[in-house]
Amino acid sequence: MSVRPFEANTPRIHPSAYVDETALVIGDVEIAQDSSIWPMSVVRGDIQSIRIGARTSIQDGTIIHVTHDSRFCPGGQPTVIGNNVTVGHKVILHACTIEDFCLIGMGAIVMDKAIVQSRVTIGAGSVVPPGKVLESGFLYVGSPIRQVRPLNERELEFLEYSAQNYQRLKDRHRALTAPAEAICDPTPIKPEAAPATPPAAPKPRTRRSSTPKRS
Repeated sequence: MSVRPFEANTPRIHPSAYVDETALVIGDVEIAQDSSIWPMSVVRGDIQSIRIGARTSIQDGTIIHVTHDSRFCPGGQPTVIGNNVTVGHKVILHACTIEDFCLIGMGAIVMDKAIVQSRVTIGAGSVVPPGKVLESGFLYVGSPIRQVRPLNERELEFLEYSAQNYQRLKDRHRALTAPAEAICDPTPIKPEAAPATPPAAPKPRTRRSSTPKRS
């Protein structure tokens, strides 16, 4: 069974979302409309909450987890993923925040209390250290990660295209797959009030030097 409760918490999954039968979703997890959890991914909300917004794809082999309440992290730390986010294959997201319209490259790791602001692309294999804030509108790469340059218009457009593409692909998989038996909280998730237009992309900053900024 790919969806199961943990103690008093049961996953809440919007009826339009897709969870592959080989994925695993546990505990205090909410997945909004038209999002998708792909094969062999683990979304484990056992010791804190995980919130995944609308039209977000969590691709094959990704692990999403949280941090428990302790004197080292009072109250614990949830993982919050926004709307229209593309999370690539074998990514690790741990107790962090990913805002809207981001792309997290394959094999990237985002650590505790890091914040990835909206419209950011993280290169494959990058590592975002604990507490790091990635500014909106830029490409980041490296381990530890560093800011490389502003995203160009084509790259900003691709962030929207990627989310739409995975929404369409999710629908094709749902059409071919019988609904998997799952234990889910019957409380309906309130549909997202979609804005009339996507949030405006930030204007790239003009740099005095061509040397990449190092964080």
